[in-house]
Amino acid sequence: MLRLSQLFVRTLRDDPADAEVPSHRLLVRAGYIRRVAPGGYSWLPLGWMVLRNVERIVRQEMDAMGAQEVHFPALLPRDIYDLSNRWNEYGDNLFRLVDRRGADYLLGPTHEEMFTLLVKDLYSSYKDLPVSLYQIQTKYRDEARPRAGILRGREFLMKDSYSFDIDDEGLQLSYDTHRATYQRIFKRLGLPYVIVKAMSGAMGGSMSEEFLAPIDVGEDTFVRCTSCDYAANTEAVTTALSVVNDTDISAPQNIPSPDCPTIVTLVNLLNAQYARADRQWTAADTLKNVVVMLRHPDGHTEPLVIGVPGDREVDMKRVAAQVSPAEVDVFDEAAFALYPALVRGYIGPTVLGLTSTSEIRYLLDPRVVLGSEWVTGANQQDVHVAHLVHGRDFTADGTIEAAEILAGDPCPLCSSPLEIARGIEIGHVFQLGRKYAEIFGLSVLDKNGKPAVVTMGSYGIGVSRAVASIAEVFHDDLGLRWPRAIAPADVHIVITGKGDDGTTQFATDLAQQLETDGLKVLLDDRASVSPGVKFKDAELLGMPIIVIVGRGLAAGTIEVRDRLANTTTDVSSDTVAAHIVTLARSDG
Repeated sequence: MLRLSQLFVRTLRDDPADAEVPSHRLLVRAGYIRRVAPGGYSWLPLGWMVLRNVERIVRQEMDAMGAQEVHFPALLPRDIYDLSNRWNEYGDNLFRLVDRRGADYLLGPTHEEMFTLLVKDLYSSYKDLPVSLYQIQTKYRDEARPRAGILRGREFLMKDSYSFDIDDEGLQLSYDTHRATYQRIFKRLGLPYVIVKAMSGAMGGSMSEEFLAPIDVGEDTFVRCTSCDYAANTEAVTTALSVVNDTDISAPQNIPSPDCPTIVTLVNLLNAQYARADRQWTAADTLKNVVVMLRHPDGHTEPLVIGVPGDREVDMKRVAAQVSPAEVDVFDEAAFALYPALVRGYIGPTVLGLTSTSEIRYLLDPRVVLGSEWVTGANQQDVHVAHLVHGRDFTADGTIEAAEILAGDPCPLCSSPLEIARGIEIGHVFQLGRKYAEIFGLSVLDKNGKPAVVTMGSYGIGVSRAVASIAEVFHDDLGLRWPRAIAPADVHIVITGKGDDGTTQFATDLAQQLETDGLKVLLDDRASVSPGVKFKDAELLGMPIIVIVGRGLAAGTIEVRDRLANTTTDVSSDTVAAHIVTLARSDG
């Protein structure tokens, strides 16, 4: 059994200064983790037990689906990642280092290349397939802003797995099998989840879905339809296009607009000096043109102008997902100086000629449909232009889903209103396709003896992130409330007697009986700690069941608290062991 008098743990009364979310605050206060550096944490004994319990469940389910476990080094040579171009594509997120001989290495952020090469090295026939391989290993990413404790760190434990099939039908089967396995894993962990459509990004492939734990502190925003089963990360939401009425529209008209560099000031000017007969001008009548600087993996930069309706903001996360592996930078004063034709506050598609022949790419949000009429910048200081029609007066190089998604927007499938929620990404599944197989020459001989490129799937679960996600879901004002499946112990026994009143002996005997019955016990046998401190520690540490052995023992009763159900019961000392076992197993 675990004895608090001997356990390497120190609880804290005050929150850590850098704690932003409940899981970070409680895991540090309860002595589960300790900060070493930004984005880096040590796991203390209780935290390590929780992490290993999550890992155990993941491993059991992966083994049960027929996947086989391997393990790669974290320190990897550059040449492999040069072949996939991810030495450059990962940009500043990659930890790079040089050995004593001057050779370049990296700390693995993910292992697609290594899995692909391993299968290429050992398999050559369709008879060898399908196969699914996985590992549970520490990954490294140089996050620019590590935050929220172990939710977003620079070093984290991840389960990554890959399926290898001879054709697309096999890939679909492997994908579906992994997807169902993930559902079982998160059910066993007690984590609520939503499966949403996601962007494949630099990973590539034909299909991608995220498993999100719907938690308010999550960094991911997703939508759900209020009628059908549509759900998507906001980065992957497609726009339900409206129809433009086929009416005659006046020719473009320049409008003097001094001191009107914003949508608000422009709309005020329109209503004050160019009043409409039918209604007021609104921001939805204006075309906002936002310029960003793209930084590509090879180092070159490129300006990009994005047009969205004026009543919408540009969602930079959506933009970043679609221009990946390029990164999106702010278009600053220095950038405007390099491109004087872009008049800040008055950028528009006219005059400058933002078309495919221009040196500046111009992309439009799909809401700016062909035939739609707008008021927008004229690329002249203090001048806007009205009655500008997309397709008649200006064109673009293409479209980009850039505008923010708002609650109430129409579902792209059924047009019912969308609702917006936040979540933590706890898993991601990709139909990766043949991208890495083609790069590394992974092919096998098919039934006809001809080479066939292998098709792959990629599947990840954040194991350490799952610990934080569970803590976000299972806590209250008093502390953590671990589900039994991952708790360090099933039962926390607190001795509040004086030691010579039989409480210590009874509690020790009870702990030994429960261990014999198959439960894991944490016994608070600290002699010099007050009952009040013991109670607070028990609530903070978060075992599913708390047992108080104290003054009630004289009357033959033991207090049993169910932390998950938030109930307290007085149980006869003669039957308390059986009661606890029944309670623990019903919870597990």
